Amino acid sequence: MPKRDAQRRLNPNMKEVVRKEVMKLLDVGIIYPTSDSKWVSPVQVVPKKSGITVVKNEANELVPTRVTTGWRVCIDYRKLNTATSKDHFPLPFIDQMLERLAGHSHYCFLDGYSGYNQIAIAPEDQEKTTFTCPFGTFAYRRMPFGLCNAPATFQRCMMSIFSDMVERFIEVFMDDFSVFGDSFDQCLHNLSKVLARCEQTNLVLNWEKCHFMVNQGIVLGHVMSSKGIEVDKAKD
Repeated sequence: MPKRDAQRRLNPNMKEVVRKEVMKLLDVGIIYPTSDSKWVSPVQVVPKKSGITVVKNEANELVPTRVTTGWRVCIDYRKLNTATSKDHFPLPFIDQMLERLAGHSHYCFLDGYSGYNQIAIAPEDQEKTTFTCPFGTFAYRRMPFGLCNAPATFQRCMMSIFSDMVERFIEVFMDDFSVFGDSFDQCLHNLSKVLARCEQTNLVLNWEKCHFMVNQGIVLGHVMSSKGIEVDKAKD
């Protein structure tokens, strides 16, 4: 049964965060204005946390803290998700994936740019993603965060792109891609194959978050290196 939720009240600061996000998404064509959807979900703003930072508390003690570095605009799709048929495409078993990743001499850690937004939504389903905010109602052309089937859909897409490479020289967990090799030259050769596949499939990477030809790196809170698996001490 379709649901239309009302716009939620936002304070002036949060309203400005939403305005900037809406303008950005409109400019790149990810969303478009709409007025006749049977499904309307409210927008909300949540804090975006940094990594662990040591700060002083009121007692002048140094304590590890996740500091708010900004704000993330989300859509409350809970009612839509309740009515959605669930996609049970499996995510990898993290322990098995980490075991396959550990013990190599060289790695490249790649990050998908605005991961979910790279997946197009079928035109007949776009109206279901409609959200309301102080600036109007808008629907998504590309897959937004918050949909219950978004993780499974994205993982299925990534596995189809890299199906002949996964578990051989790349591991894929959502929009994190870990390429590995047992020598510099082998890792570089494997990286060239992965980047060529990204070009062929129009998969865009976030170069600022990519790390190339390194001896160790962090994957899902664990440090990968030729020594094996270690827990990232910053997560303790």
